[in-house]
Amino acid sequence: MMASRIETLKQMLVQEPKDGTLHYMLGNEYFKGQMYEEAVAAFRQYLTLADDEGAVYRVLAQSLEGLGRVEEARQAYRDGLAAATRHRHQPMIEEYTRALKDLG
Repeated sequence: MMASRIETLKQMLVQEPKDGTLHYMLGNEYFKGQMYEEAVAAFRQYLTLADDEGAVYRVLAQSLEGLGRVEEARQAYRDGLAAATRHRHQPMIEEYTRALKDLG
């Protein structure tokens, strides 16, 4: 089932390569399947196309953690904290502040 969703999203991206939402959705499917390298690539592509309020940085950081790339995960949380602050998203600010503390 997940493979078919991934294939469908990839086909849609052939038609709409600049659709940030499709990249985000594809990244989430990869993340759910623990395909972290692919998830990171999809989320980073999404970020070139959209001004995210901060939510994508959570799954980007978790994907990077899954790959053992802790410093990059820290940076993703810092970037997410900046985005959440810019968009005045207080619960996310608190979440990312805690995540950064937990990563040390």
